[in-house]
Amino acid sequence: MSGQSGISGPLEIPGRAQRGTNQAGMRAYNERLVLTLVRRHKALAKSEIARMTGLSAQTVSVIMRQLEADELLIRGEPQRGRVGQPSVPLSINPDGAYFIGAKVGRRSLEMVLVDFAGGVRRATRQAYAYPTPEATIRSIHAEIEACMTTAGIAPERIAGLGIAIPFQLWAWVREIDADAGEMDAWRHIDLRAELAAELPYPVYLQNDATAACGAELAFGGNSDLSDFIHLYVGAFIGGGVVLNRGLYPGRTGNAGAIGATPIPDGTGGSVPLFDRASLVILERQLIAAGIDTSGIYSIDSDWAPFGVLLDDWLAKAGHAIAHTVASSAAVIDFEAAVIDGSFPPDVQARLLGKVRSELSKLNLTGLVPPAIRAGTIGPIARALGGASLPLFNRYLLDQHDIAGN
Repeated sequence: MSGQSGISGPLEIPGRAQRGTNQAGMRAYNERLVLTLVRRHKALAKSEIARMTGLSAQTVSVIMRQLEADELLIRGEPQRGRVGQPSVPLSINPDGAYFIGAKVGRRSLEMVLVDFAGGVRRATRQAYAYPTPEATIRSIHAEIEACMTTAGIAPERIAGLGIAIPFQLWAWVREIDADAGEMDAWRHIDLRAELAAELPYPVYLQNDATAACGAELAFGGNSDLSDFIHLYVGAFIGGGVVLNRGLYPGRTGNAGAIGATPIPDGTGGSVPLFDRASLVILERQLIAAGIDTSGIYSIDSDWAPFGVLLDDWLAKAGHAIAHTVASSAAVIDFEAAVIDGSFPPDVQARLLGKVRSELSKLNLTGLVPPAIRAGTIGPIARALGGASLPLFNRYLLDQHDIAGN
């Protein structure tokens, strides 16, 4: 069976502190707890960690010394001005570990190298008409080798590779105009297992839209939200769900898979959301009009030449997304709908305006519409979400285990 049908661990970030334990045998748990808190608060002194966790001062000192020895935490300047000994804040060491993220998309392969503090050290993109397993594996290996050479990072500092990929890629032959025989090969390959067999560190895999949601949760600017639906507009639109400040992937990893949401077509029928709010729709219209589409998926592209075709796409996408947001609000009382995508900031702003306008026209009796917010990660969200998989699985606590303080 394909490795795209399963989930290789959660992608979550903590919101509230968990109580630690002083019992023997729990050092690994407590170390993850400390790293989670330090990462969230940027820098913490030992006394602050002891207060937040309930751990004894002695236990905290042992944990911090070990994390320093492992080069995962670094000391800051002593903070004076208080009674007693000056406190020494500790923070995440960016060079403590590195993570590689790969987004295997329907139109491109994107890869990032991320440090322990979440900084992007390298980002690359390779465009193609459609992906094939053999070429994908070959390209991932080549980029990993380039990362090692260019960044000068020792292999033992790489904590893992995370793959963000649409599940059941073979089912999208018609939508991406791909060769059915070549795409059918995705049915029979376990991409995660194939790469894990050749790499010296763990490999994780998650649905691409879910990974994009996780990147927003982990690194984005909407940290005040506890519950939101995340919509990512790529070649095909997808979504993710955050509940109680934790990513909710669902039973099969497809929670928030909003692409198939039925949208009124204006003639009494309906069409799926991805037929109205996906970039591939705009791409096809541009090609039919003889307009160059080479920049449509690039990070720094200018969409001004797309003119009235972009205007039309924004109007239809805004209408469709508004209906989807309203439908999701009828199921879960989300605080917000966070919209991100592979488009320039000005296009994102225009799309959010369309969604707000269309949402205001709907009959929402009995519903409190969620706020419409901009996602803050942008085109690398899915690759960055992939890199977050080993970060959270190996070093930090699962949000759904976290309670208390």
